[in-house]
Amino acid sequence: MQKQITIIGAGVIGAATALALQKTNHEVLLLDRERPCAGASFGNAGAIVNGSCVPTAMPGILFDAIKMLSKSHSPLAIRPSYLHKISPWLLRFIWQSRTSTAYKNAESLHALSQHAVHSWRQLTDDTKLSSLLNAKGWLKVYQSANSFNGTLSSRKLMDQMGTKYQCLNSAEIYDLEPQLAPLFSHGVFQEDSLNVSDPQQIVQGLVDLFVSRGGRYQQFDVNYIEQQNGLVQLKGKSGKLVSDTVVIASGAWSRSLAKQLGDDIPLDTERGYHVMLPESTNSLLSRPVVNGDNSFVLSPMNKGIRMTSQIEFAGLNARPNYENIRKLLPIAQQMLPNLDTREESVWLGHRPSLPDSLPVIGFSSKSKNVVYAFGHQHLGMTLAAITGDIVTDLINNNQPKVPIFPYRANRFSIL
Repeated sequence: MQKQITIIGAGVIGAATALALQKTNHEVLLLDRERPCAGASFGNAGAIVNGSCVPTAMPGILFDAIKMLSKSHSPLAIRPSYLHKISPWLLRFIWQSRTSTAYKNAESLHALSQHAVHSWRQLTDDTKLSSLLNAKGWLKVYQSANSFNGTLSSRKLMDQMGTKYQCLNSAEIYDLEPQLAPLFSHGVFQEDSLNVSDPQQIVQGLVDLFVSRGGRYQQFDVNYIEQQNGLVQLKGKSGKLVSDTVVIASGAWSRSLAKQLGDDIPLDTERGYHVMLPESTNSLLSRPVVNGDNSFVLSPMNKGIRMTSQIEFAGLNARPNYENIRKLLPIAQQMLPNLDTREESVWLGHRPSLPDSLPVIGFSSKSKNVVYAFGHQHLGMTLAAITGDIVTDLINNNQPKVPIFPYRANRFSIL
């Protein structure tokens, strides 16, 4: 039966879900408080990493975090004014780093991400958007043997999950990326991955395709949500909307809406930054390259190389602090000697993150008329297409290809 479905959030999750639902002949309205791809989807490294399975909360993460905070080029920052607010989240995060729990979370991540490339191909192969994807893989390089050896537990986890990767020596690294400086002795290469040459263009392209096929897009800031007479009512400054079914895919802004429906989900934001470097730089690399020693990514885009980095806990409203990512530019030039480090633009985004590194996908605990699809942390681009498939199956009363119990909204209620 055809339903009137409203999706809150036109980032990559919402856009992919809109297209997937549209294919099953529902009437779909896509909303965003600003514009398509205005949030975290805009500024990521453009990687679709098949089989990605290593949660952020791994055994030993507490000691790793303390070491990171002491580094002059630390990828981690906690604003003192936000510490009291983030502390409950951090305690849950540390609890998730137990060996047995991290393994279960890895299984649940892999259950989703093993479908990443196939789902994206299904979503884009019959469209012009496929030209924005290339299959050059995901490369991490290490100058320090200690840094590489520190990935042993992650690599063991990948082995257990069946994630495909290769360990590379220096010569093999430079065969792939000859412009890199001869600094790196170890590498990890995941060949079965896609790269997006322009995240904003692909998300806007998904929305444009959705509209061209009869879907509707509207700028609308949803502040209130409630169920009424078997329908879902949305309210904002622009007025009121009513729908049979609502999908909440508004990233880091999803928590307050879920709470209005009775689900108090410990969602917070890992603020991330990027710097765009001149367009002339984009030919220096063939694929995104992670500097494993200093925790940043250089990713070739249509408009230049994008350097992404930082995990900052400061909430949704604090002003950006671009100082830390700018400190990495000299290291990036050491890594890639021909890199032009003139700053074209700089950006801050809010990754929607949960302590176990898993998204929330599934029905509201109080209603079959509301579906959640948020909290994808560092894997929004990777998991967008498979999330859209799962949401579509749920709304159509079909069995999803991935069992959704691990991603349920109330999984933290007993903690």
